[in-house]
Amino acid sequence: MADISTLIRAGQFGEALTKVDAALIQTPRDKQLRFMKGVILTEQNKPGEAIVIFTKLTEDFPELPEPYNNLAVLFAAGGQYDKARASLEMAIRTNPTYSTAHENLGDVYAKLASQAYDKALQLDSANTTAKTKLTMVRTLVGNNTGGTNPKTGVAVAAPVPTATVVTKPAPAPVVVAKLEPKPEPKIDAKPEPKPAPKVEVAKVEVAKVEPKPKPEPKPVAKAPVVSADQEEITNVITSWAKAWAAEDVQAYLGYYASDFEPANGLSRKAWVQQRQDRIKGNDNITIKIETPKVTVNGSTATAKFQQAYTSKQVRSNAPKTMVMTKQGGKWLIKQERTGS
Repeated sequence: MADISTLIRAGQFGEALTKVDAALIQTPRDKQLRFMKGVILTEQNKPGEAIVIFTKLTEDFPELPEPYNNLAVLFAAGGQYDKARASLEMAIRTNPTYSTAHENLGDVYAKLASQAYDKALQLDSANTTAKTKLTMVRTLVGNNTGGTNPKTGVAVAAPVPTATVVTKPAPAPVVVAKLEPKPEPKIDAKPEPKPAPKVEVAKVEVAKVEPKPKPEPKPVAKAPVVSADQEEITNVITSWAKAWAAEDVQAYLGYYASDFEPANGLSRKAWVQQRQDRIKGNDNITIKIETPKVTVNGSTATAKFQQAYTSKQVRSNAPKTMVMTKQGGKWLIKQERTGS
């Protein structure tokens, strides 16, 4: 694996592909080798073959978001923006905190919007609103230059979580930014000038405010009363995060209730396997639980907090909500979701 990664970084894609194929004879289902092959084919400007590889990976390992993202990049490079959008939505459904897929989805929507505004101007050249929006979208897309391969114009996402370094680190892959915009249609009718928007902020004359005398320090307010259950739930969440960061899968899974409801319609067995794969393969995991707020209602509670997650491959900071239930005298996780 290290030899293949070295060859890819050196741009020796033919030799790297030979080694990948030889290794796949021994382990044909190895997801990392198959992902590397898709990356190499992309670098060799063979999008059709790369699409076959990444499509098969999504079928065999539907829990991985990276193959969906790379499929979207290849579809967008070929102008198939609806397919690109669908692939990115699958990547986000698989991992809602996958920031690369969110950014790419925004770029695909921007390209679709550009095409729609362009069509509107073809049908009505005097539509000044559409012209303004088209210019804004093209400016947005045109300013994004990161993440594409200099030979093929196609960007590739980071390797799957268990991988060693496969591709050169780059900003979020953006395919639509490489497309040249179509010439703007000639506008015959001279648009009426619009009044400049009012800027309310200008009314705030901050510079003229005289500094007030420094007030005397006030007594420190007493901390709000926290019930025993609230304190216990906060401790459970903290211990849950520590087990995750330590890659102690058995302890981590022990914080979930027997009737835990996995997201995305996964079965309990499939969810457990997914968590084992994602936790075991990650190095240098750190998790911070910030501003927890716990509401208790009998044997059920809701905990909301900010979760800052960092590993060798992924960095995210997002709000999280957990529904807790008390079973056998212990507070356990029944539901969890990421996002506001």
